[in-house]
Amino acid sequence: MKINGVPIDDTFCEYFSAKIGRLLITSVNRKWALESALEAKGLGRSATIPPCEASLETEAKPEETPDGRPGFIIQVIDRKLESLTHWLIVRIRKGVVPYPKTSVFDALPQNLAQSYVDIDGTMIQTFGDGFEEKISEFGRDLFRIPRMDGYFHVERRFGLTKGVAGGFFLILAESDEAALEAAEQALAGVASIPFVVGKFAASGTKVGGKVYKDAVATTNDAYCPKLTHLQGSKISVKVKCIYEVIVTGLKLESVRNAMKTGIEYATKVPGVLEITSTNYGGTLGKGKIYLHSLFAE
Repeated sequence: MKINGVPIDDTFCEYFSAKIGRLLITSVNRKWALESALEAKGLGRSATIPPCEASLETEAKPEETPDGRPGFIIQVIDRKLESLTHWLIVRIRKGVVPYPKTSVFDALPQNLAQSYVDIDGTMIQTFGDGFEEKISEFGRDLFRIPRMDGYFHVERRFGLTKGVAGGFFLILAESDEAALEAAEQALAGVASIPFVVGKFAASGTKVGGKVYKDAVATTNDAYCPKLTHLQGSKISVKVKCIYEVIVTGLKLESVRNAMKTGIEYATKVPGVLEITSTNYGGTLGKGKIYLHSLFAE
């Protein structure tokens, strides 16, 4: 199979279920809403070590937010509910509370919520030191917490749902420049699909290690262009750079649509040699997304 003249390998990625929350962070202007969102999602690119994974999903225009201010939505993700609950609270407390004029609202569609994280009794509520109030405003149940620049508003609970993580494909290119442009184009395509987040990584990993047996994840040596001279390499010497595009979302259908669109965008870039994926005998995830199946629908 070829898409835009680029071969699509007949293989699959392994996806897995994960708990997901969506936080909408707003502020008095776009600058501080974005600064806070980036801080709150910090150290969130990889799921291999704590804190929980977190990604910037989309910008929210003032007409789309409860308080009529600019904002950004981040997704927070973890396989374990207890871990996600802990890190969601920490990310709000350290990444949102200190920033100028911020508020944070639950952005998960209510019909998808399967469980909730309550703010009562957490470090967010107790920051108010007894001066916080429970109020209803903007059509939401909130805590209103005084701080030096006015009030910080935070929703009193945040919904969580079981989403899909681990949808990914590899872009194999003949140059660094082609790989980077293709990955950027792929993310533009992914961003056109609602309720998903896309990112790309240079540190494509395999489960466990060959030398360091206790490692959770290590470099994917079979797909390292600098190691094509070694036995076990699975790529041609023509491949000079590879990026891994990763998609997470609230529903499997959305993840599949985003992967398909990302591949279509990536394969339009000259210098892309192949699209493939990697799999690990179910050790990464039990679900399978076959690349060819994305284009058979």
